Amino acid sequence: MEKTVREIIKETSRDHIKKNNSLIFGQCLSAVGWVGGTVPELTEKEGLIELSMADVANGGIVAGAGLSNRRPIYVIRYQGFNWFNASIILNYACKSKEIWNVPCPIFIRGIAMEGSIGPVAGSSQHSIYFKMPGIKIISPMTPNEYLIAYKDFMKNDDVMYVSEHRGSYSNTKELNDHLDDNLDLILFPISITRFEAQKAKIELEKEGYKIGIANILWIKPFLIKKEWEKAVIKSKFGGVVLDDDYTDGVASNLAYQLIKRTKKNFEVMGLKDRSAGFSKTTDNLPPSKEEIIKKCKEIIDKKGKL
Repeated sequence: MEKTVREIIKETSRDHIKKNNSLIFGQCLSAVGWVGGTVPELTEKEGLIELSMADVANGGIVAGAGLSNRRPIYVIRYQGFNWFNASIILNYACKSKEIWNVPCPIFIRGIAMEGSIGPVAGSSQHSIYFKMPGIKIISPMTPNEYLIAYKDFMKNDDVMYVSEHRGSYSNTKELNDHLDDNLDLILFPISITRFEAQKAKIELEKEGYKIGIANILWIKPFLIKKEWEKAVIKSKFGGVVLDDDYTDGVASNLAYQLIKRTKKNFEVMGLKDRSAGFSKTTDNLPPSKEEIIKKCKEIIDKKGKL
């Protein structure tokens, strides 16, 4: 039976503590649900460390564990809370190896979700970490991708920010790229937008549009695959980078890198430029299937008439 992303995270975390004498840090880890079923049911003595609600201080505690080479896992239940607890990680843990030749490996689980949870907690916030040297950023949405993230962390001694999304936890399937030489437009989705991009592609192709998908796993370093470059260059109208973060960040930067490499047009879609509220009428959600379809049609139909 295929394993879900949730099961892979839980099993990997348990093995990491048991086999590497490591620690898992976070707030409310043992509360109802055990962080969406992703945290192993262990005690503090076994390595599950409950942190206080003082978000600003918690990053420093985890950085200390990283400096001791315990390779801690740090669970941030809502990615928006990075605004409070990322300071010491970014300004100490990420710089320690370069400045003092003292690595501080930390596996940071930043968990995204959205929908009626207000202006701070929701959505992906990987752009906060993006500009800082000394960090890797990856956004796994499948079981195998999560194992890729963990194996890379264990092989190296970097700070790794893992941009998760609760919407991926029940997923058991891998998400493959869909590329060929005769595409109208190529979608480059990140995080939870990868599922909506797949749905949009199916609907658009029913109407005769030729849509490709290039799934972005690694955000930093951003490695542009040869097959991506080839497909974009041969496409009619370039591509669209999709994100669950604000567009003035990771999405725009990656689009710029793709433009430089391919000399083709790229647009970006992400969160709207406004704060979210606590209701359906005030939510700020990532691009939906319908919004992606609308954007693709606007690009293709408009440019096709020129």
